[in-house]
Amino acid sequence: MSQRAGGSLRSLRRSNEEQLIALLLAHGPLHRAELARQAGVSRTTVSTIVGELMERGLIITADDEPDSDLDGRAGNRLLINPRAAVVAGLNHTFDGVWAHLADLASGEIADAGTALDPGTGAAERIEAGAEILRGLLDAAGLDEQKVIGVGVGVPGPIHRETGVVGVSLPGQPWSHVHAAEEFERALGLPVTVENNTRLEGVAEARRGAGRGVADLLYFGLSSGIGSALVLDGRLYRGAIGGAGELGHVSVSVDGPPCPCGNRGCLVLYAGLPAVLTALRKVYGEDPGLEEMLARTAAGDGAGGQVFAEVGAVVGGVLAGLCNLLNPERIVVGGELCRAGEALLAPMREAIRGHALPMVREVEVVPAELGLGTRVGAVGGAALVLSETPDLAAALNRMTVNGAAV
Repeated sequence: MSQRAGGSLRSLRRSNEEQLIALLLAHGPLHRAELARQAGVSRTTVSTIVGELMERGLIITADDEPDSDLDGRAGNRLLINPRAAVVAGLNHTFDGVWAHLADLASGEIADAGTALDPGTGAAERIEAGAEILRGLLDAAGLDEQKVIGVGVGVPGPIHRETGVVGVSLPGQPWSHVHAAEEFERALGLPVTVENNTRLEGVAEARRGAGRGVADLLYFGLSSGIGSALVLDGRLYRGAIGGAGELGHVSVSVDGPPCPCGNRGCLVLYAGLPAVLTALRKVYGEDPGLEEMLARTAAGDGAGGQVFAEVGAVVGGVLAGLCNLLNPERIVVGGELCRAGEALLAPMREAIRGHALPMVREVEVVPAELGLGTRVGAVGGAALVLSETPDLAAALNRMTVNGAAV
């Protein structure tokens, strides 16, 4: 056989392997006969390739009941071994970092985090996250070579072409840092850097209140107001990475000046500092954010009035986004979401009052995964699974020289 012919056969074999892997990644457990039909190859070819992929630990047999329409054979459905490789998420906020390890089915393997002083510089933050991640891998007995990639969240906008973090707030430690390069240097692994609010949105889309929804808007009402757009199942970033700055949509051109240079930005009316100021006025005291939110959620009229106004102004902005993007569901996160229906009900009412009839009945629901740095780390791992270029080929290469984990 000529070298060219041999090379062509190897290339065909690799292509068939990766096609079968891709089918199992996309559809979940399948029988050999279904794999052959969908791949357009013979059952013999499927059986041969599956046998080798099983020896390498990349494919395993599902423990299912027999399907009546598939020869009645039990336990013959095949799936990707969830532990054939792992994905990681690292999420940095102003006061902490969290690392998350997950398998190929998004099952949690391990996670941990630590608090950081807000004044900590970018280099020290990167090393703190890298140390936690290495510790998780060591504790789980995992080789770094089994990590497909790391999805990293940082505060601030990230330029899509350069990977440099833009200026978002005064004193932001990540400003002007080429975060992707720095993290790859520290971790020695493929890295995708993303705004951490977007990663919260990815987490909710894949594992939280947005499961099963192709067109989703997530936003968090916190000190800032960021958002994530998932359109047709994919995270939308905009032309250069600047999409989603919901907090800096102007709701009043004559409003107070914002540090961003605009006037009357939404964050000045619905961000955590503004809402806290309004709550303290109506309560005549400062019992603390947690208690004020708990009272409001329980039906306290004073807090309810504040959140009726917040919900109305936020809902007005969301109505415009519904007209523009027509999301199926809006997921509301952040600290202020804990006010519950006192916030969400007036938000829905404002959307119904200002959006076009065709799109005004959008679902508005609270986030399910809670608060904190961990949520963004979960989203980082999920982003790796959804955006790794040619995941099937990556998994195939990973298991060529050894068994899966």
